[in-house]
Amino acid sequence: MIEPAALLAWSALALIVTVSPGPDTMLVAAHAARSGFRAGVAAVAGIMLGVAWYGSLIAFGALSILVAVPALFLVVKIAGALYLAWLGAGMLWRAFQGAAQQQPSKPPQLGAPLAQGFFTNALNPKVALFYLAALPQFASGPSAPMIGVLLLAIHAAMGVVWLTAIALAAARARQAATSSAAFKRIGRWLEGAVGAFFIAVAGRLAVAQR
Repeated sequence: MIEPAALLAWSALALIVTVSPGPDTMLVAAHAARSGFRAGVAAVAGIMLGVAWYGSLIAFGALSILVAVPALFLVVKIAGALYLAWLGAGMLWRAFQGAAQQQPSKPPQLGAPLAQGFFTNALNPKVALFYLAALPQFASGPSAPMIGVLLLAIHAAMGVVWLTAIALAAARARQAATSSAAFKRIGRWLEGAVGAFFIAVAGRLAVAQR
């Protein structure tokens, strides 16, 4: 099994990656601020499905094929960039149209944030590169598959706690916004800023090298 020192080192690395601002954090915050806590949690669930997807690819050795085949890596990279750009453009459009806040009487649709959380993670090859580069440093030997699953579970658990906290904070800010015109304008600007962030990330992903 893994040594305690190695487990602690992975936990520290996973924590840094988890709390670093990125598409996952912004997506959860945007959905929770626009549609409430349940929508934010649905986005978190989709992101965790993306983590499970990469875990299954690692288990079957398919993730190394993605990195080893340049054409396949390019296809996934471009698909991910286009998807992030599409999400960002949609957020900017809603911000300009003044639709950043849903009506309280209308229940939030949870399918969209769930799917967006999954595809934002699954179509980001940088996630694959992180796991391929980091996991072998901590998981080796005959028990490597079991250790890899344990390390992924630790990373996922940190992600659930952190992103759920983000969703809760954004949802509470949304509640304040429903009773204040100024907060509503701030909500629109926030969604526009997140949309611009997604478009910038998409551009960076499109030109990034492995």
